[in-house]
Amino acid sequence: MDPVRVLIVDDQAPFLAALRAVVARLGEFTLVGEATSGEQAVELAAATTPDLVLMDINMGGIDGLEATSQIVRARPETLVVLVSTYTLEQLPPHARSCGAAAYLNKDELSPRTVRRIWADGGDDSWRRVAG
Repeated sequence: MDPVRVLIVDDQAPFLAALRAVVARLGEFTLVGEATSGEQAVELAAATTPDLVLMDINMGGIDGLEATSQIVRARPETLVVLVSTYTLEQLPPHARSCGAAAYLNKDELSPRTVRRIWADGGDDSWRRVAG
């Protein structure tokens, strides 16, 4: 079985390191790229064709929501999980309609939650509200 190809995106070095550490602990996942901006995420997604993108929301330039829209529009089979410090109530209104399959608060980020979201193909409760 081929490993799950993962792109991580965050403009803050400590959070990028945390995302990298989570992916490293998932034996069946492989890191194919790291981006520090939405623009870079869109470019890297096109170049590396990840299966899974762990996407920060709040970045300068193209934010994570716009980058998610562009990535999913170009390659609908890519599963994008938004990752931020927002509570669900604080999320920008268009977070649920940008094409992301799930949302994780950075406090909940762990190998177990990433593996579960990947295995489930996203988060059904997120999609139900988004739909």
